[in-house]
Amino acid sequence: MRFSASAASAATATATATTDVTTAAAAAPVGRRSVLAAAAGAGALAALGAAAAPAAALGSATAAGHRPVRVTVTARPAAEAERLRLAQALRGSEFQPTGRYVAPGTALSLTVQPHDGLVPTLWIGAWDYYGEIKEPRGYPLTAGANTVTDPHGGPVYLTLTGNGERAGVLFRSGSVAMPVFMLGSTREAGFQQQLDTLTDSPYVELHAPHTIMTLTREGALLYRGEDHAALLRLVERIIDSAARISGLDGSKPVHRSKAGPYHFTEVSKVPTGVGAYATHGYNGFPRAYLDRATTVEGLRTRGWGLYHELGHLHQQMAYKPGGLTEVTVNIYSLAAQRALDQPSNLLTVDPATGLTVFQSSRAKFGTAGLTYEKSFSAYEKLVPLRQLELAFGDDFWPRLHQLVREENPQSHYTENDKRYRALATYSSRVAGHDLTDFFLTTWAFPVDATGRAELAALNLPKPPVDPSTLSD
Repeated sequence: MRFSASAASAATATATATTDVTTAAAAAPVGRRSVLAAAAGAGALAALGAAAAPAAALGSATAAGHRPVRVTVTARPAAEAERLRLAQALRGSEFQPTGRYVAPGTALSLTVQPHDGLVPTLWIGAWDYYGEIKEPRGYPLTAGANTVTDPHGGPVYLTLTGNGERAGVLFRSGSVAMPVFMLGSTREAGFQQQLDTLTDSPYVELHAPHTIMTLTREGALLYRGEDHAALLRLVERIIDSAARISGLDGSKPVHRSKAGPYHFTEVSKVPTGVGAYATHGYNGFPRAYLDRATTVEGLRTRGWGLYHELGHLHQQMAYKPGGLTEVTVNIYSLAAQRALDQPSNLLTVDPATGLTVFQSSRAKFGTAGLTYEKSFSAYEKLVPLRQLELAFGDDFWPRLHQLVREENPQSHYTENDKRYRALATYSSRVAGHDLTDFFLTTWAFPVDATGRAELAALNLPKPPVDPSTLSD
């Protein structure tokens, strides 16, 4: 594993720390970390594939007081198995929310009914990588009566690994209801009433088929006047854009979307200069970013940071050398902008030069000592990835993601040469054209002699149009 930090970049304004895992044995509860700052339309909810309802769907989210509450949890593939299937660098969330909160040191009494033979694991706590308490605590359960006392308390989640098996959990005592807005079943007036009456919980959650958003009570109250249904539809639309550019169309089992929702969490702190981050299981956002993450207009028009962080949970390892961690992630950011009918960040005019990054990068082509990693700015590095779409169609990246998933080539995070080779060769195969000149000559990607030979062995024709001449 590797831990490294990079300076803030223009494209992401981030400080970065990364570690890749490529095998199940290598994965730790918090392994690869990508810590990133945010760079500063509701629409139809598009389906991303089958998504199990939250564990709280039977009503615990709206249960009042301390009375017993019964929830049903449905088994899903493990997050690590999903990461490997999708050939991605980061594990997604495998939590199923319950809508319950447990105070520190409080005995939580519950009864488990393993309807199909599987017993869930209980989790208590919030994600907060840079906080004093960094992650939820897991408690394996047994069939029948259980009592769990967690020293720190927090929101309650369940996990159940399998394929559709069900288990029932009766929360008998020790927990209270959190205010929860569930897209499709909670009315705004009812949610506002929850915020006013369910004050024993210091956390609030927003739930949708592919979304868990965990907020502190104070953070949620800052923007309580928002239309939360519209907000969640917007988040779902952004998630859908990342799924579409990833080719997660369900055409084959390997191309199904990740099991379960994505988890967006308000965190207590981030390092100086960092606005938000991505890591295994969740995206973390400090309170200062909530004006963009939890308001409809902010997320629609200034939400690049959230698009970017969600993108890290879609990045594939095969063609992600260290130098591209903060570049290929913005394939998904640009896709979100297009889905929301925003102008592309690549068309922003630099007031100092009067040029877009398409124009400023083109001026550098052919200059002495040109290297992709050192000669181009962060946004300029994104230009060739967009040019591949412009040259070979909007389905270029979906098709490349699908090919990588089907072949699932393995590489260690230190094998940067291998990953650069994979970017060039997979791109050429998907395009159906020899992109040697595009990658090596024009953009000066560090593709080694082995990569040159692999490109030549493909025996593909030259592209009819030079992709490097194209722009939005």
